[in-house]
Amino acid sequence: MVDLPSLRDAYRTHKLALYDQARSARAPTRSVHTVLRQLAALADEALNALWEDAGFGNRLALVAVGGFGRGELFPYSDVDVLLLLPPDHAEDVDPARIESFIGQCWDAGLEIGSSVRTLDECLAEAAKDVTVQTSLLESRLVAGDKKLYTNFRKSFCAAIDPRAFFEAKSQEMRHRHQKFENTPYALEPNCKESPGGLRDLQTILWVAKAAGFGKRWDDLAKNGLATAFEVQQIKRNEALLGLIRARLHVIAGRREDRLVFDLQVAVAATFGYVSESQRKASEALMRRYYWAAKAVTQLNQILMLNIAERLYPQEDQATRINDRFFEKGGLIEVASDDLYLQDPHAILETFLLFQKTIGVTGLSARTLRALYNARHVMDSKFRNDRVNHATFMRILLEPRGITHAFRLMNQTSVLGRYLRVFRSIVGQMQHDLFHVYTVDQHILMVLRNVRRFFIVEHAHEYPFLSQLAGGWDKPWILYIAALFHDIAKGRGGDHSELGSRDVRRFCRQHEIPREDTKLIEFLVSAHLVMSQVAQKQDLSDPEVIAAFAQRVGNERYLTALYLLTVADIRGTSPRVWNAWKGKLLEDLYRYTLRALGGRMPDPGAEVEARKREALVQLALHAQPFEANKALWETLDVGYFVRHDASEIAWHTKQLSRHVPPRNVPVDPQTPAVVRARISPVGEGLQVVVYTPDQPDLFARICGYFDQSSFSILDAKVHTTSNGYALDTFQVVATFIPEHYRDLINMVESGLAKTLDDAGPLPSPSKGRVSRRVRSFPIKPRVSLLPDDKAQRWLLNISASDRAGLLYSVARVLARHHLNLQLAKVTTLGERVEDTFLISGPELQGQRAQASIETELLEALAA
Repeated sequence: MVDLPSLRDAYRTHKLALYDQARSARAPTRSVHTVLRQLAALADEALNALWEDAGFGNRLALVAVGGFGRGELFPYSDVDVLLLLPPDHAEDVDPARIESFIGQCWDAGLEIGSSVRTLDECLAEAAKDVTVQTSLLESRLVAGDKKLYTNFRKSFCAAIDPRAFFEAKSQEMRHRHQKFENTPYALEPNCKESPGGLRDLQTILWVAKAAGFGKRWDDLAKNGLATAFEVQQIKRNEALLGLIRARLHVIAGRREDRLVFDLQVAVAATFGYVSESQRKASEALMRRYYWAAKAVTQLNQILMLNIAERLYPQEDQATRINDRFFEKGGLIEVASDDLYLQDPHAILETFLLFQKTIGVTGLSARTLRALYNARHVMDSKFRNDRVNHATFMRILLEPRGITHAFRLMNQTSVLGRYLRVFRSIVGQMQHDLFHVYTVDQHILMVLRNVRRFFIVEHAHEYPFLSQLAGGWDKPWILYIAALFHDIAKGRGGDHSELGSRDVRRFCRQHEIPREDTKLIEFLVSAHLVMSQVAQKQDLSDPEVIAAFAQRVGNERYLTALYLLTVADIRGTSPRVWNAWKGKLLEDLYRYTLRALGGRMPDPGAEVEARKREALVQLALHAQPFEANKALWETLDVGYFVRHDASEIAWHTKQLSRHVPPRNVPVDPQTPAVVRARISPVGEGLQVVVYTPDQPDLFARICGYFDQSSFSILDAKVHTTSNGYALDTFQVVATFIPEHYRDLINMVESGLAKTLDDAGPLPSPSKGRVSRRVRSFPIKPRVSLLPDDKAQRWLLNISASDRAGLLYSVARVLARHHLNLQLAKVTTLGERVEDTFLISGPELQGQRAQASIETELLEALAA
């Protein structure tokens, strides 16, 4: 009888020794297969001992299936087995003995995934479920009746339909890719399931094996489905992905196939990567992973198309496009396998034809393979060739297919080999808490966004921007700016300045006229400026508008920068863009356009115009004559400059009857007035508060929003001449209400009660910090600078986002009796960059300033 404790201890000891071998930084990449085979052999040894002890003999068969059936076992993967019962004597096998065997497997430390079936049941289940069919496809005998297993293999192979299996696995792969948004460049990719992961390589071998084309990569080469070079590349990238997955399992101590933020740093260390000033260790690891995943994606596409051509001999007639290319089945096909080697000019022509040829949806396997094998041709001579320059410009000038062409150029590695500077940012992750794409994917996303401004079918998305694009004569200028705006990321220094040098060189090489070159350079060097001004500065200040107008210089430059800025922000992350940011940018564009027309903002005239428009809106709501007078007489020019006419009218309608008579002292016990409405500029609510002023009012309001799970996007704070605070907030809920009316009622009653109760300020909420913030925190920064007259101070903070952050800042301001006049809250993914305009006596002393900054840093870091 087997000594179960000794077996368990021996299995665990040998297994842990192999785990240490897998995570050793000295181990070569391809050694991972040896470790995985040894782990499988170790499990085989334990299973054989337990099988013999169970006394099954040769009456049934123990079959390894799935990944274990391949003869490789990842550290924390299941040991999947099939107990194959004899067809005629299945009822003679004692179920209790089988249960005892499986239980002993678990007791011995084997994480068993088991099924018990007869041959007919296996065939029936395989016919119903392609997952079962795939698992049985990769089977091998571990112990038991060899004849029974041989009959099973013959029957299974005879039953499988190669075409149906290929269709099912292709559909399964498409759905799996869609689940991961069809990109290998996820922030936390699954190295097994994501596009470009190990599953893509396994799928190739599964369909090849089912069709009888071979069981191993070398078999595919012998059968003409892959070249020797492609097999070499597959083996190299398969080993890297396998080693990453094995180390993920060992480091996590569980089955973990995702390169989550928490584990990226630890896995990077096992590869010997260390963080440097220009690049984190995790970024170096992820770039290597992305390059491998990209190569796997390319090779998967080539081999799956090749297998499809073998399974479905094409009946489509090839249509000649020109002497070098044909169109066949909606795909572009090269006329000869060595076309690109003989005529490198045809490489870029491929993508031009992809744009121009009606009905073409992609490139054939033959074309993809020819491109893959011609990468060495795309050298400095290729990049400096004037014919290629002309073709590249023609691609940019084409009226259709630009986004798809550039994505295809990147997928086939042509873009990075033609634009050498682009190659350096392929697969480069940005751990800045708001970009969710690699730099190359972000650039192509921005290109797509710019392109959509010029497409009529997308005009409904951003009508004003599409209107501006419709009047733009040279869209390719914006396409080039989009391609180069972040191309210098990761080099150190100012990427905007370095990128402008790169694009200047590109323009010179491609003979772009001088005036157009100047505009493109400006867009690349200033692509962050408009966003910073709109989100961090007071747009009601004429000096801010004048300075920005001077920077852009003219309407053409302004319009181009506006289009690029919106496309850029929208291309960072789906979470970063919102309607409020859109309004700020549009306001800045309109104010600057007016200033460039020679009409600088005249605060007096602007105020009068807004008052007149507000009165018209009040009249439409049947407000009594001069009902506005009591409130307006208590407001200064700053209020009317910072609010548009619709806000002024809304405030007046809601608050006029609550204004106390003139010369009546302020009663601190006067109940607070809180009104809310659905925000007129997009999602969320607009909330106005009217209450006797108090030193900690802003902190108290922030505390309420924090406790109620609201995020503040913008705050405008005013103190009336009669001692009341009139504060306006743009807020969004972190939850989606069933009815906005209920949300409005909750805010109006809840916030008013909080202000009237005037209890002690609550402690900031301790919300969960995301794994991304936890893994890649940014150092909090505080900047406190006076304005030109040293009467007001500009406070800038930057930190990782978390619940209660703004409230923590507000508490510090309240402790030092600082008056807040304006707050601009900018959330960039999981990073915040907030700007506050403040004043107060304590700001006049250097020691007090230092104390305020220290407390703010402590609040941000808490």
